[in-house]
Amino acid sequence: MVDGLGALVGGRVRLWRFDGRALRLAAGPDPGSGPAIPREAGLVPAHGGTIWLEPVGDVEGFWLEMAGLPEGELAAAAARIIPLVGALLDAERQGAYLAEELSSRYQEIDLLYAISEILGQTVQLDEATQTIAREVSTVVGARRASIMVFDDSAGVLRTVATRGFQLDGLGPVRVDDERSVAARVYRERRVVAFDPSTPELVSTDCGEPRGYRGQAFLSVPICYGVPGSPVRCVGVINLTDRLGGDRFTLSDRKLVTAVANQIGAAVENSRLVERDRRQQRLRHELELAHDLQLKLLPSPAVLQGDAEVAARCYPADSVGGDFYTFSRLGRGQVGVMLGDVASHGFSAALVMALVMSAAGIHAAASVTPDETLAALLDSLSTELTTTDMYFSVFYGVLDPLAGRLSYANAGHPYAFRVPRFGDPERLEATAPPLGLATPGSIQRRQVPWSIDHDLLVLWTDGLVDARNAAGEPFGEQRLLATVCERRTERPEAIVAAVMAEAEGFGSQPIDDRTLLVLRI
Repeated sequence: MVDGLGALVGGRVRLWRFDGRALRLAAGPDPGSGPAIPREAGLVPAHGGTIWLEPVGDVEGFWLEMAGLPEGELAAAAARIIPLVGALLDAERQGAYLAEELSSRYQEIDLLYAISEILGQTVQLDEATQTIAREVSTVVGARRASIMVFDDSAGVLRTVATRGFQLDGLGPVRVDDERSVAARVYRERRVVAFDPSTPELVSTDCGEPRGYRGQAFLSVPICYGVPGSPVRCVGVINLTDRLGGDRFTLSDRKLVTAVANQIGAAVENSRLVERDRRQQRLRHELELAHDLQLKLLPSPAVLQGDAEVAARCYPADSVGGDFYTFSRLGRGQVGVMLGDVASHGFSAALVMALVMSAAGIHAAASVTPDETLAALLDSLSTELTTTDMYFSVFYGVLDPLAGRLSYANAGHPYAFRVPRFGDPERLEATAPPLGLATPGSIQRRQVPWSIDHDLLVLWTDGLVDARNAAGEPFGEQRLLATVCERRTERPEAIVAAVMAEAEGFGSQPIDDRTLLVLRI
């Protein structure tokens, strides 16, 4: 991220975090020591020159370092990127909060699973509630009964079972409806009853005629709770038209209250089962999405005869935002593209699919790499603006007849030419990431290429950012060292060796990982 931001303003960017005692590096190349803690934004002397330090907006504890520019330009450059850094940090904080919330919900699900096993419920909610409505109304002598369940998503009570009248045509009841007895029972979580012959049971605001055969009615909250958690109201059971006398006794109230507790368990059990079904469907859909996304990536066989290529792409989630593609362009020329959407998961995967779709069209229609990326930016500008997303991307065209590589690099730091002998050469960025770049800002560069000897090596940050138990990143140097040791081998062997070393080095990756090696 900081490399792309630095490229955006033409300087060097670091991100520091105050831990209560000193500034600790949060992102960017490690200078070996942190700067002094400033009282406010301003110029600060540092090893190698003067830097600008400024707090990152409303994100407490974070400071942005801007360097590599004349002192008079540092403050303005920092002002350009601080809002973006603040938005990214806020998004990360929100993501952590949502992850914590999701974790707590899964703990609740596990607890509810244990309760459902104790209850031993095996019937569906509609079957269970219909049976309960029939049995309860029979025992207490009520001609009419209904069971209503709270719909969390809509904030209403929905009737799920009836006795003595039809369920069809009954609309939901809002829980804030002041005229509804059931809504009041739900809100107050207490029994509301009316008995015309017993004044002490009269509910003064619900004793008006309700249009039933008799005046007496009994409405009981359906509550449910687990140890250590507050009791929740999940619905209401209603009884009217008492047989053998227009009153419900105290025994009736106790019986219906006890049954309501069992209904609460049935309601929660049914919700749990339905949630499990949705999760199973979601897992299945995620597996399909994963397979479909990987099928968007081309097979190395596409370049058979023109070039030898190997690639691996491992999303951190079921789907991700890394992508690559390559194609024949005629006269032995080969086009290679690799990119990284600045996120992962479904939102990144959607942008990745759009990029893959557009890349093939523009690569075939354009003459030079910079024209291809410019056309890609133009076709995706609306989507990138509305989603507030961007992506780094490298696109190169290898011409074996001319012995050169022409490329355009939109903010992608991990692109290298690895010669048969000597050190790897970084293929520097020629523009900011797409989504941050402006029309006309994408430039093209050319480097000589040794056919059958040089390697094009591209990867994404998830590969080198993976850390071991000690917090040490896998790192660019470790990856390049492995590639150089095996530079004379086939690309497939090189990719397999790098990925195996990365797997053995780090813990569970938190970002998408992609590596591509090509020899022409």
